[in-house]
Amino acid sequence: MKLLLCLLTLLIAHLSMAGDTPVNLASEKAWANFEGWVTSGSIAGSASEKKWKWYKPGKLVIHNTDKATENPKNIVSAMDYGDVDLEIEFMIPKASNSGVYFMNRYEIQILDSYGKPDKSLSSGDCGGIYQRWDDSKLTNNEKGFEGTAPATNASAAPGAWQKFQVQFRAPRFDTKGKKTENARFIRVVHNGVTIHEDVEVTGPTRGGHKGDEVAKAPLMIQGDHGPVAIRKLIVKSTQFE
Repeated sequence: MKLLLCLLTLLIAHLSMAGDTPVNLASEKAWANFEGWVTSGSIAGSASEKKWKWYKPGKLVIHNTDKATENPKNIVSAMDYGDVDLEIEFMIPKASNSGVYFMNRYEIQILDSYGKPDKSLSSGDCGGIYQRWDDSKLTNNEKGFEGTAPATNASAAPGAWQKFQVQFRAPRFDTKGKKTENARFIRVVHNGVTIHEDVEVTGPTRGGHKGDEVAKAPLMIQGDHGPVAIRKLIVKSTQFE
């Protein structure tokens, strides 16, 4: 019986370490840095200006401030992740800009794209897989490459809560550390509408970490381009085929 209990304890410990339990990152302690960010009980974003209307004390929402003097930064998770199922509920005010960087490198854009026609969408619109960038080229048109626009515009109005549900597959490496497969966004759903399926990303997108690609790395939320609030950020480590 003692041996059985011991084995059961080891199994439970192994499953806990495997990281397959969903984790809610919508709290200050989940992040390695929190400069220019605060926690609030509730918040309202302006539908006409790039700022918060108000926010009230509490611990239900994390968000950056809209004051340039407080110098809000990008925040990076305290834990590293590879393949993940991720669900995030976010809010931005009018004309704001943010993004979710998987592995600190591959961005799903957050932007006020409300009302924009589908035919005009680009990788820089809300839900877009942002373009890559090559500073060695001469013009911006040449520097920006790849990137995938959302299949349709599912954006809600500024000041409304929105949701991304993302299945992300990390790049693969052989035993010598050579990349054998690129990162992929298996599926991205925006406010209940599928906007990407099986999109390959050949390298870090613009604004992402410029170091070598790796098997695991932190999440990053862009906080230096405009106000963004998060009331739910559930991350479940997994293993996609």
